Amino acid sequence: MEPVNISINGKDLQIPGEFTIFEAARDNGIYIPNLCYEQRLEPYGACRLCLVQVEGARGLLPSCTTQVTDGMVIETETEDLVRIRRTLIGLLLSDHPQDCMTCESGGQCQLQDLAYDYGVRQTPFVGAAHDFDVRSENPLIERDYNKCILCGRCIRICREVQGVGVYDFVNRGFKAVPGTPYDLPMQETPCEFCGQCVSTCPTGAITSIPSKGGGRVWQVDKIRTTCSYCGCGCQLDLHVRNGHVVEVSSPVMEGPGQGNLCVKGRFGYGFIDHPDRLTQPLIRRNGEFEEVSWDEALDYVAGRLSDIKASCGADSIGFLTSARITNEENYLVQKFARAVIGTNNVDHCARL
Repeated sequence: MEPVNISINGKDLQIPGEFTIFEAARDNGIYIPNLCYEQRLEPYGACRLCLVQVEGARGLLPSCTTQVTDGMVIETETEDLVRIRRTLIGLLLSDHPQDCMTCESGGQCQLQDLAYDYGVRQTPFVGAAHDFDVRSENPLIERDYNKCILCGRCIRICREVQGVGVYDFVNRGFKAVPGTPYDLPMQETPCEFCGQCVSTCPTGAITSIPSKGGGRVWQVDKIRTTCSYCGCGCQLDLHVRNGHVVEVSSPVMEGPGQGNLCVKGRFGYGFIDHPDRLTQPLIRRNGEFEEVSWDEALDYVAGRLSDIKASCGADSIGFLTSARITNEENYLVQKFARAVIGTNNVDHCARL
């Protein structure tokens, strides 16, 4: 589409015509508060915190679902908008546990951030409060619906990105939650335990059980790396505290995965500190494994391959490669097999 000219908070901009107001503001460093918006998902327009004032419009418009048009004059932070946002935040807090001191999402909760930004210290709205049981019947994902704000992000990411659709809104009115079919435990649903719902939840309603108590966001160092479970190359952020990996996340809209991980990438990090993990090469001698140096181990392997080739022929040897190594390393394996050993017995499995 042709670019359009708009104005946001007095700043003249030229924006691609397919952009929404929210995207136009975001890409130009203008912050619009939100809770239901997520870059990996289609716009939803549920939280209404992203309302903006557009000159000539009959009312306030949700910026995440309103496409820009030529000549738009937009204001994102008027007195009316601030008042409305404070009211919305107060309504959300009226039925939200005030346990930020111990909540797993403390310091990275978008609702907490908005309450801070807009100075909502306590809600003026008092009424009935939810008292749902915390659901932790599986080893990976905990659901605390008392902290749910009904943004629908867990439902949408499971349906739009993962293509599974484990969650949907169940019950009505005050009892509505993003539940599973017939309130089944997650291990009895088609759930793949990818943790996408954990990654998108803006509060502490859905959290990771393995990382529970491991460290708050300001207590960990994030180290960027590449997932080694397959050849996709998804980017990982290892959350490291006191030299130990306590959680794994993925940067949104970066790398091949764009912030999306499988169950192995997100939860399969226990091997890093496992006492059974091999850290040195081993050679079996007299029925027992002995630790040796890498040079000794490689010399041993080279000698055994030479002996087997000499006694039984090159085709008595086979090579298995894996998606857990790079394309270049896979190439070297098959080159070694064919050019050095002299066999075409090379196989590969993407999940080996």
